Amino acid sequence: MSERHVNGAAVGSLEGAVGERRGIDGGRGLPGPELVERPRRRRFSAEYKLRILRELDACTRPGEVGALCRREGLYSSLLTEWRRARDGGSLEALARPRGRRPADPLEAENAVLRRRAERLEAELAKARHVIEVQGNVSALLGQLLEPRGATESTD
Repeated sequence: MSERHVNGAAVGSLEGAVGERRGIDGGRGLPGPELVERPRRRRFSAEYKLRILRELDACTRPGEVGALCRREGLYSSLLTEWRRARDGGSLEALARPRGRRPADPLEAENAVLRRRAERLEAELAKARHVIEVQGNVSALLGQLLEPRGATESTD
């Protein structure tokens, strides 16, 4: 690295320091140390909230609640919200798994049977139509094949 002197100060060493800081990630594209990643919002499971509230209810001596908050990194306002949610019954509701409820096997079977019945009814309607057409064709052929002079006369 070459150093230039401007007004008695070494400029090359300053450029090298900046270049080294930029190349700290080894060219992998990671953010530099001067960039702060956006903080992510913490999420607490219902089991965790209920466990902390149980510990909170067990606190009897002065200062234990503060020690619990410091140990877990929580604010007392969070604990107040969690207590209200627990008393309202919503924490128990949060403990249930999220997403769709599993389909009832009877409902799935009923849907399959309904589709099958609809398909079979459509096939039956086609078969009845074919039988009707065959009957009409048979009647027409019978009229065409019947000799015209062979009608019986009643004298």
